Amino acid sequence: MASIRRALLSVSDKRGIVPFAAQLQARGIELLSTGGTAALLREERLPVREVADYTGFPELMDGRLKTLHPRVHGGLLGRRGIDDAVMSEHGILPIDLLVVNLYPFAATIARADLSYREAIENIDVGGPAMLRAAAKNHVDVTVLVDPADYQRVLAELDASGETSIDTRAWLAAKAFAHTARYDALIAEFLRTRDSDVDTQLPEQLMLCYDRQIELRYGENPHQRAASYRAAGAARGSGVLAGQVLQGKELSFNNLVDADTAIECVRQFAEPCCVIVKHANPCGVARGTDLLDAYRRAYRADPTSAYGGIIAVNRTLDSATARAILANQFAEVLCAPQIDTAALELLAGKPALRVLRLGELAAEGDEEPELRSVGGGLLLQQRDGARLDPTELRIVTRRKPEEHELTDLLFAWQVARFVKSNAIVLASDGATLGIGAGQMSRLYATRLAIMKAADENLPTRGAVMASDAFLPFRDNLDAAGAAGVAAVIQPGGSRRDAELIEVADEHGMAMVLTGIRHFRH
Repeated sequence: MASIRRALLSVSDKRGIVPFAAQLQARGIELLSTGGTAALLREERLPVREVADYTGFPELMDGRLKTLHPRVHGGLLGRRGIDDAVMSEHGILPIDLLVVNLYPFAATIARADLSYREAIENIDVGGPAMLRAAAKNHVDVTVLVDPADYQRVLAELDASGETSIDTRAWLAAKAFAHTARYDALIAEFLRTRDSDVDTQLPEQLMLCYDRQIELRYGENPHQRAASYRAAGAARGSGVLAGQVLQGKELSFNNLVDADTAIECVRQFAEPCCVIVKHANPCGVARGTDLLDAYRRAYRADPTSAYGGIIAVNRTLDSATARAILANQFAEVLCAPQIDTAALELLAGKPALRVLRLGELAAEGDEEPELRSVGGGLLLQQRDGARLDPTELRIVTRRKPEEHELTDLLFAWQVARFVKSNAIVLASDGATLGIGAGQMSRLYATRLAIMKAADENLPTRGAVMASDAFLPFRDNLDAAGAAGVAAVIQPGGSRRDAELIEVADEHGMAMVLTGIRHFRH
C-alpha cells in the first residue's frame, strides 16, 4: 500500500510546484518544506510546515544543515509494517512523497565570475541524501525530481488513491539518475582543479548527457535513435544547440552530416559555404560574399550536392537563399542567422529544414570525441591540430607560389573533414574534386581527379591535399598527369626521398606538414 499522507517538498526548479502542492493539499496531504520552497508556498497561502519545526532542530551553518536529521531520513527510509514501532518510539512520522531537485550546479559553474568557494557552497548535500533514501525505499515512498511527472502522480492518486509500484520504481530510477548526473558534474569540476591529473583521459569516465528528442529512426528505419546534449556543454553553437526554424524533424543522418558541415565551415574567416553528403564535404568554397561562396561550392560537385546539407558562416541573405532554391534540393540549411527576406523565400519549401546556429564560436578542442565499440567506448581528443605556415617544410626544388600556398592551406583544412583515405583538389579557394573514404589512397586520388573532370573543372595548376602520407609514387604520377602544381601532405613515409624526386620530375612544389588528419 503506497497511499500518501505526508509530502516533503524542497526544489530548486520551482516550475509547477505551487499548483502541484495545492493539489496535494486539496487531497488532505500534509506539506513539509524548507527554505525558499516553503516561503513560496506560504506566499500562495498554502498551509506548510517547516522541516525545522518538524525536527525540532534549527537550520545551521547557513543552511548546510537542515534536512540531515533522523526524523527526516527515518520518515523516508522507514519500512511500513516493519519499522512502525521504532518510528513511533522516536516520534518519526512517515514521509510518503518526496519532491526534490538539486541546485543547478552545471549552470552555476558556467558563470564566468564564479569563485571556487561559491562553487563549493552550491554543492547540495541534503538533497541527494533524501533522494537516495526515498528512492531506496520506493516500495513505500514516491520520489519526484522532474516537474513533468507531477501530473502522472496526481492522475494515479485520482484513479486509485495511491501510486503503483511500477511508477514508484520508474521514478526511483529517475531519482538515482538525477543524483548520479549531479555527482558526475561535481567530480568533473573538482578534477579539473588539479593540474597533475589527466583530465582528458580520466581513470573513470563519467558521462552526463540529457536526451533532447527521440528521432524518427537511426541510420536506417529499423534502428531507434535519440539526440543527447552534454550537461553543461560549454560550446555555444553547433548542431545540437541550433534552433530549427522550419522543416521536417531532423533525422539521425541529418544531424551527423550537419555536424560535419558546421565544424568545417567554422574553420574559415572569409565568407564560406560547405555542402556535405553522407558525412563528407562534396563542395567547399570561400568567396567574396556568401552568394559567391555558395555558387563555387555547388559548382564543385552539383551531382553530389543533391539532397545535401549546406552550412554557411555568415547570415543567410535572400540572394543566397534564392540561388540555393533555384539550384538544388537540400535536406538541411545551417547558418548563424537568417535574415527576414531569406526566411520568407525558404518558407516556400516547408520540408527544408532550416537551422539557426547563433554565433559560430571557435571550436572547443578540449571537448572529447566518443565512439562506441562492442563492450565499451573509445575516447580521444578532438582533432584540433593547427598548421603554423612558418613551420611548413618545402622539400622540392620548386617552391609554391603565394596563391598556391593559400590554396594548399585551404585544401588541407578541408581534408581534415573528409573520411580517410582523403584527397582534396582545390584552386582559388574552392574544391574541384574530393576523393573520400577509399581503401586505397591511389583510388582516392583518381576519384578526386575524375570528379573534377566530370564537372569540367580544370585541374591544371590546382593543388592537392592528402590527409596522410603518400605511400607510393603512383599518387603523384596521377596528380602530375592531371596537371596538379603543388601538393601538401604530412610526410613520414619510408619513400619520402623518392617521392620528393617524383614531385621534382613533375615540376610540382611539395609541402610537408608533419601532421596527419585521419578521420574514420
